[in-house]
Amino acid sequence: MSVGPAEGEDEVVSEINTTPLVDVMLVLLIIFLITIPVAIHTVPVQLPLERNVPTVTKPENITIAVDRDGNLYWNAAQVADYNALFEKMKEIAVLEPQPEIHIRGDRNAKYEAIGRVVFKAQQASIFKIGFITEPPMGVAAPQ
Repeated sequence: MSVGPAEGEDEVVSEINTTPLVDVMLVLLIIFLITIPVAIHTVPVQLPLERNVPTVTKPENITIAVDRDGNLYWNAAQVADYNALFEKMKEIAVLEPQPEIHIRGDRNAKYEAIGRVVFKAQQASIFKIGFITEPPMGVAAPQ
């Protein structure tokens, strides 16, 4: 029995220990196998198809237009500001049946201007609000 170091202990080991690498790879594989079905699974819903329904214009409907500069128009007549618009909306909100508000916003108008019109309609208790848009180019309107 010798008291010194064991034989062969001083030699340099030139092999790479791959055990920690294999352990990490197995853990990653398990994590991926568990999370992939969760990431792929979605709630089954039927999304609506794009369609353009022609607007049925009734005489009592109100069209509010917002141009690119943020100017407001009530059935083609310019409105001074949002407070005047709110006062007009309060007048029609009490009518039975309540007229619909159709908003025509210029594509270059700021979102804030359109949002303020919607907000004023909500404040005036207008329940039916719609947006008038153009169909995509090259798409014919349904007959």
